[in-house]
Amino acid sequence: MSVAPELESRIKGRAHELGFDLVGIATLGVVETVGHFDTWIASGYAGEMGYLERGAEKRQDTRKPFEGVRSAVVVAMNYGGTQPPGPVARYARGDDYHELMVDRLNELHRWIEGEVGQSVRGKPYVDTGPILERDLARRAGLGWIGKNTNLINPELGSFFFLGELLLDLDLRADNPFETDRCGSCTRCLDACPTDAFVAPHVLDATRCISYQTIEQKGPIAETLREAIGEHLYGCDVCQDVCPWNVKFSRDVTEPTFEAREVIAGKDARTLAMEILAMSQGEFSVAFRKSPMKRAKLAGLQRNAAAVLASGD
Repeated sequence: MSVAPELESRIKGRAHELGFDLVGIATLGVVETVGHFDTWIASGYAGEMGYLERGAEKRQDTRKPFEGVRSAVVVAMNYGGTQPPGPVARYARGDDYHELMVDRLNELHRWIEGEVGQSVRGKPYVDTGPILERDLARRAGLGWIGKNTNLINPELGSFFFLGELLLDLDLRADNPFETDRCGSCTRCLDACPTDAFVAPHVLDATRCISYQTIEQKGPIAETLREAIGEHLYGCDVCQDVCPWNVKFSRDVTEPTFEAREVIAGKDARTLAMEILAMSQGEFSVAFRKSPMKRAKLAGLQRNAAAVLASGD
């Protein structure tokens, strides 16, 4: 479906009004980095995350999610990188981002239909489907993929969530972000507490603190426990040390991403002891709508025990 001139700029304007901090447009097609992803999977670096192998056909070609899809509006939403480090990664201190961003992408979809005056097929994705989001965001001009495997924007850093609205519209694409601005810097690789980076741009997730404290269902690897230290849920170290974040990361702007009461201002040991004392009912209330529910109470209590043991 062809569109009226300047629709792209109006879409971006509306997306910013809805609270998205970055917006770009990409034409869909064969994904350039899928070979690297497949090699990463084959190397065993995904660990127990078997779900990453599903939907290979859609992952290889972003035109596959539904017939006629042509373009993607790619968005980023800042979750704040200026708050002090703590036992919980910054992205998980407030409410879950998935539902909020999907709701706003759906609202953007309805607005686009109003602008073109007819029904438009579309589908939002927010870290929930077989889409290589960083690749798509780079193609939409939002940034480059850093040595720590995060997408980095030269004006925002990397403390942001990504989402996409796939549409059966022919939208004018933005220029892809072609340059890698990491240069010779290796601060992220050098700072990783568990030496999870096999090489620049290659993360062995099984050694990553985020994987160990969130995705893995069994015991935390003994060889990593000391290095994990007081990280109770997730890790921001490779982002904290990135010069682009040191200079450009911003405060939280979306109220629902502010740290919830059960987490705010607490050190690792205090939070760990409180979690170990929680019943299932107390956990459900304290972490309602929280990303931390992904680990379930049993997972958080496993992490809490490891945090307390690390100080002994």
